[in-house]
Amino acid sequence: MQHAVGSPLPPPHQPGGAPQHQPGYLGAPSGPVPPAPQPPVPAVPPPPAPQHAPVPQGTDATGHVPLPPGGPVPMPSAPPAPIVPDPAATTLAVLLIGPAGAGKTSVAKFWADHRRVPTAHVSLDDVREWVRSGFADPQSGWNDHSEAQYRLARRTCGFAARNFLANGISCILDDAIFPDRPAVGLGGWKRHVGPGLLPVVLLPGLEVVLERNAERSGNRRLTDEEVARIHGRMAGWYGSGLPIIDNSQLDVPTTARVLDDVLARAIASPPKW
Repeated sequence: MQHAVGSPLPPPHQPGGAPQHQPGYLGAPSGPVPPAPQPPVPAVPPPPAPQHAPVPQGTDATGHVPLPPGGPVPMPSAPPAPIVPDPAATTLAVLLIGPAGAGKTSVAKFWADHRRVPTAHVSLDDVREWVRSGFADPQSGWNDHSEAQYRLARRTCGFAARNFLANGISCILDDAIFPDRPAVGLGGWKRHVGPGLLPVVLLPGLEVVLERNAERSGNRRLTDEEVARIHGRMAGWYGSGLPIIDNSQLDVPTTARVLDDVLARAIASPPKW
């Protein structure tokens, strides 16, 4: 069969009678058929970083642990009348007063060691002796230099006590202060720690104080004359309104139990000082 010149040729015959496709159809791809595209899997965000409570401006911190700033210790509130206060389970600030050889440090350490709540012991003598070169030893004479170091040590102890209390740790301080020296005594402690400080006087007899002083060494040991003079001035605490414990015949554990009894009464009825 003949076709006219210029007429289009019919599409070639496909073997097997395969259907013819319209122009524009590209046909099935040759070779293996690729898998159908899968929808994208959304990315899983990483777990959020642990958040820490922001530390208020002006607050010291160690690592990420916020430390509340220390403030004046308030007067402890008396519990309801039917409840007997338990000083062993109460956060307190205690000042143990007494002459050299009264047993203040031994009693304070024992009392702090055997409480049911965290408790720190701060001795003013220990803090004074942080000064190594240039230490002003009061035994060499009480002068402006030794008084300045004493005031600095007392203020440092006060800051420590306030910070301990602000972080839930009780504190017992010990110092040999005189009732006739308010400028270098009880008034300064109240100013640096706060009105909630509970003072207790430890005052054994002179013979006991002399015997205990004789067991000391270094600059902690005083002459017998100095011990007698200090003990005589401490007698001025009688009539001051502060609780006084005569531990002449008491060992350290018994004195600590008596101290708890005295503090229980002081919590219920704070002393006027």
